[in-house]
Amino acid sequence: MAAGKWIGGFLGWMVGGPLGALAGVAVGALFDKGLDSVNTPGSNGGAAGSGVYGESMGYEGQRNSFLFAMLVLVSYIIKADGRVMHSEMEFVRRFLRNNFGDMAARQGEDILMRLFEEHKHSGSAAFRNTVADCCAQIAANMDYAQRLQLLNLLVLVAKADGTVQAEEVEAVRECATWMRMASSDIDSMLNLGGDSLDAAYKVLGVPPTATDDEVRRAYRKLALQHHPDRVATLGEDIRRAAEKKFQEINDAKERIYKARGI
Repeated sequence: MAAGKWIGGFLGWMVGGPLGALAGVAVGALFDKGLDSVNTPGSNGGAAGSGVYGESMGYEGQRNSFLFAMLVLVSYIIKADGRVMHSEMEFVRRFLRNNFGDMAARQGEDILMRLFEEHKHSGSAAFRNTVADCCAQIAANMDYAQRLQLLNLLVLVAKADGTVQAEEVEAVRECATWMRMASSDIDSMLNLGGDSLDAAYKVLGVPPTATDDEVRRAYRKLALQHHPDRVATLGEDIRRAAEKKFQEINDAKERIYKARGI
């Protein structure tokens, strides 16, 4: 996957807005590495003037937009505690390498480093405001299932070093709020993969005092929201990540059902 396609397609979605500006920053950083395709007719860059998400951009445009939005928000999560941890960067590299190849991993890292520089140059408060504006645009252009998958990836980055810092949780909560997502979604994501009954209830978003019917309704709602088919347009790699999340939701449900004898 060429980085020019990531960013060219993304500019078609976010021309003129803060995400478009950040994409421009990344283009400037990578242009000397052969990203002329951004302005080449027939490439994704040729879609830059359309600004119609999901129609003129199509499958690859949606996918590239999701990936670049992920990198913007990941840069905010990684810097939340004031440090760039090797484990967090390696998680992103591995995600890109496993799904898109070595070139995508290198390009993704280049984009992240340029975003870190922009963060340093503009200052934390200004960058925070830009990310808030970006999230508002994401909310306006991505459906809820795609935002849930994006939120899940942010949580996985925060967990990458084995310890989720309070600043990282706060940054994830900020992004979710700015993307117009429910606070219960964050608690659910943070507790995915846990092996306790308490964590299972938090995944489903219900208290231990909930009735069996309330537990069933909560599970059905989550199953509909997080079904992998809802992010199929983002590609098989993103769908596989959604399948893992879906399985963890099912595991939480089964833990509760077993404890209740349902």
